[in-house]
Amino acid sequence: MRRLRRIALVLSLPLGLGLAGCGLTRPPAAVQGPFPAQWHAPLPHGGSLAALAEWWRQLDDPLLVELIAAAETASPNLASAAARVAEARSTRVQAGAALLPSLDGTASASRGVSGSSFGASGSSSSSSSASTAPVTTLQAGLQSKWEIDLFGRLRADRDAAQQKLDSATAKWHDARVAVAAETANAYFAERACQQQLNVSESDAKSRGETARLTDLSARAGFTAPADAALARASASDASGRLTQQRALCAVQRKALVALSGLDEPTLAQKLAASPTQRALPVVGAIASVPAQALSQRPDVYAAELGVAAASAEVGSAEAERYPKLTLSGSIGRMQIRTSGFRESLDTWTVGPLSLTVPLLDGGARAANTEAAKARYTEAVSLYRANVRQAVREVEEALVNLDATTARSTDADSAVKNYQASFDATQARYSSGLASLFELEDSRRTLFAAQTARVSLQRESTEAWVSLYRSMGGGWSRPAEASSPMTTTPAAKVATSP
Repeated sequence: MRRLRRIALVLSLPLGLGLAGCGLTRPPAAVQGPFPAQWHAPLPHGGSLAALAEWWRQLDDPLLVELIAAAETASPNLASAAARVAEARSTRVQAGAALLPSLDGTASASRGVSGSSFGASGSSSSSSSASTAPVTTLQAGLQSKWEIDLFGRLRADRDAAQQKLDSATAKWHDARVAVAAETANAYFAERACQQQLNVSESDAKSRGETARLTDLSARAGFTAPADAALARASASDASGRLTQQRALCAVQRKALVALSGLDEPTLAQKLAASPTQRALPVVGAIASVPAQALSQRPDVYAAELGVAAASAEVGSAEAERYPKLTLSGSIGRMQIRTSGFRESLDTWTVGPLSLTVPLLDGGARAANTEAAKARYTEAVSLYRANVRQAVREVEEALVNLDATTARSTDADSAVKNYQASFDATQARYSSGLASLFELEDSRRTLFAAQTARVSLQRESTEAWVSLYRSMGGGWSRPAEASSPMTTTPAAKVATSP
């Protein structure tokens, strides 16, 4: 056995290390993205506050955190992204294994008769018996094969597989961020719908009461029938809007049920037990340098890795056009048994050391190289387009968030003063100093202001979630991954989006 171990060691000696170092040049694995020098939209508090990673927990809404976790579990997109990560991991293992020698074990057993029969009549019975004695043959061995990576093809395949694995992992994080943002938008839409429903209920109740009192006054002869008809029409109009709003809220809740995977009665129970409205936390951790901020986006990182993977694939395709060197070998033991006779033989071989040189393939290898270069050019273009889109999304989110924040004070002031005006008009109408038309006009303006405030609050939450989404949702690239155009991102890796 000691001899066999020595032979196995010989088979695995790196005979081709001197040749394996001559790899081919690849195109750049990292390219410069079109990052602007600075943002052209106002940053919340100058970008000096805490990280994005715990946005949902900053909101202090346990139900939202629970719904996001449920949506992650139920999301088919997230499941697909996880499957792609597992597939990419398997491909990476295969690509890494190709750089190492392969070793297969063999074993066989046979039993048969081998010999010759004598035609002479004087042949003895003993010799006839010996010539037909059964023979048992047992064999066991190891066979090894190793392709020496002369021009870096296998290393390029391994690098491409690693970049694709990292890219798939980043896309999985991007899917998590997308699920969280979609769930949050649906949740905030549900809350806004309920707030608008409250406004519509209050408006319908007020108009209904006015219609009832006006009808009583008309029957007593103190109010013109036209005014009573106007009041009834106003009450019917409010009742129709209330019915429509209830239907909209019911449809909106269906969307949240589908996203979270919770059954509707359970979800309704949880929503009823949670406050309808919560103040949005202050947004922070927006780096003043766009390159630093956008490094927190997993989709930008995945596109960057796509360039590196395409670069490695070009190197692999180019190396396919050059010779391949393969070393084979085997060790084994054979034992023969027959009629009490037993003999064992040890065998080993090193070689052949074979060199395969491509001579004529009709241009297939050259075409594969050109195709790989085209894919590389495409990956660079997609990466730069991804960066431009990311810049646009962040800028738009910053502008919308700043605008909705600035408008909120005016919206609150409008509702407050329209409410005071309506209360005064209603008091004047009750004492006969204002007409029903004045009351209805005041009521319409109040209802419009209340609806506008709810819509503004909804816009604010959308802008808040959009900024969360466009900034990567608190994700940050792995610590070992360094980008040629960014520094270490400020945000820490989130345990959940």
